[in-house]
Amino acid sequence: MRRLEDKIALVTGAGAGIGRAIAETFAREGAAVIVADCDAEAAAEVAGAIVKSNGAASAHTVDVTDTPQVQALMGAIGKSHGRLDVLVNNAGVGERSDFRHLSDEAWDRVWKTNLDGTVRCAREAFDLLKASGKGSIINLSSIMASKHTRQMAVYSATKGAVSALSRSLAVEYAPYGIRVNTLLPGYVETALIGRYISNPMIAKALITQTPLRRFGTPQDIANAALFLASDEAAYITGACLNVDGGMATTL
Repeated sequence: MRRLEDKIALVTGAGAGIGRAIAETFAREGAAVIVADCDAEAAAEVAGAIVKSNGAASAHTVDVTDTPQVQALMGAIGKSHGRLDVLVNNAGVGERSDFRHLSDEAWDRVWKTNLDGTVRCAREAFDLLKASGKGSIINLSSIMASKHTRQMAVYSATKGAVSALSRSLAVEYAPYGIRVNTLLPGYVETALIGRYISNPMIAKALITQTPLRRFGTPQDIANAALFLASDEAAYITGACLNVDGGMATTL
């Protein structure tokens, strides 16, 4: 039997990168996946690819910084499925800038997506996750929550906040049968860091910091998310799983 057979899963930011890998992996393991992204074409392309591969998926356009849009998405899921078994809060943006030059607009944009978007989805999905009886929330933080580098202050701050939020929600949601865990990817080969690791000198400097001397892949993170979403992890909540170049540890 597939590990997510008959589960309903929502993945935000699923139009590319890690989110896409998670959506496709969940579908292969039997979940009906709600592919949510602010890019309507990207969401439709991913959902279409899943369906073409005999998986179950639907595309939804949502801006996680907009509460009415998030509420509308949860309403649609409730109408179609009546419950939600897995919520993956993956939608996120980055900003690389010297802190002294960081604009208010850039600061607000990253916080509104990375933290506030996670807050909105976790809050508005509560009733659907409760209806599942064994709901699972997986929040995407980053190794940058605890391992810092220059020009990444706002990104690190938001991801640290996501980790702290997750621990708090794990305690608050546990009585309702909802688990809350966090994934902290290291350097992963996605468009977010692609322009940096394409530089041989920067790539060499970064890769020496990873245990297996390789960058992670979106599939690495998807595999970790699959475990946390499955019944195999039914005893785990409040964990922060650090997935950095092949090393997985709980913090």
